[in-house]
Amino acid sequence: MLYLVATPIGNLGDITLRALEVLRTVDVVASEDTRKTGLLLKHFEISKPQIAFHEHNEDRAGERIMGLLADGKSVAVVTEAGTPGISDPGYSIVRRAIAAAEPVTMIPGAAAVVMAVVLSGLPVHSFTYRGFPPHKSGARRRFLEVDRESPHTLVFYESPYRVAAFLQDALAVYGDRPAALAHELTKFYESMERGTLSELIAVLSRAKPKGEYVVVVAGAGVAPPATSQDPDA
Repeated sequence: MLYLVATPIGNLGDITLRALEVLRTVDVVASEDTRKTGLLLKHFEISKPQIAFHEHNEDRAGERIMGLLADGKSVAVVTEAGTPGISDPGYSIVRRAIAAAEPVTMIPGAAAVVMAVVLSGLPVHSFTYRGFPPHKSGARRRFLEVDRESPHTLVFYESPYRVAAFLQDALAVYGDRPAALAHELTKFYESMERGTLSELIAVLSRAKPKGEYVVVVAGAGVAPPATSQDPDA
């Protein structure tokens, strides 16, 4: 059996009982980052052999995982943090397992995209997850332009090194829409800033970005949320 196991995105208390049960019983753990997974396993007093499974060796490691499954072994796939397959390795091995008629299931848990969009205060009934944008401004603006007229809430992951430039490009492409900036979700310094894109740019200008960010942007035509100061609120 192939298991995709969601792990905490920050707070270790968010591990599920099922995740721990599976990690204790599988034969092998396939890890995006064996060092970080090793710390997680050690914290919960779990000892399991690991193999590296990340974007740079997905084909080769995928073959190895499929060989283990064919031999009747059970494998748990985990990423550095969060849900496998969400901007992390996972999709390709699921496709392989399905094609080979190998049983595959998932142990659900933390996903920063879900937490950020729920806490953003923006519409959650329909949202589009766009993952990590391109690194360079020109390619990033073309990437953003695809959804300029979309009415759906947009969700992006971004690094601390590019989040300020991302917000500037989003402002240029989308205009000054309502948005939210989630930072270090579930961790001690977790924060959620809400406002327009220009307001979030101002917030970042007063701080040194570090840690992981999730940016949530309102879809086209979505009005800013009412506040207690609004005369019509």
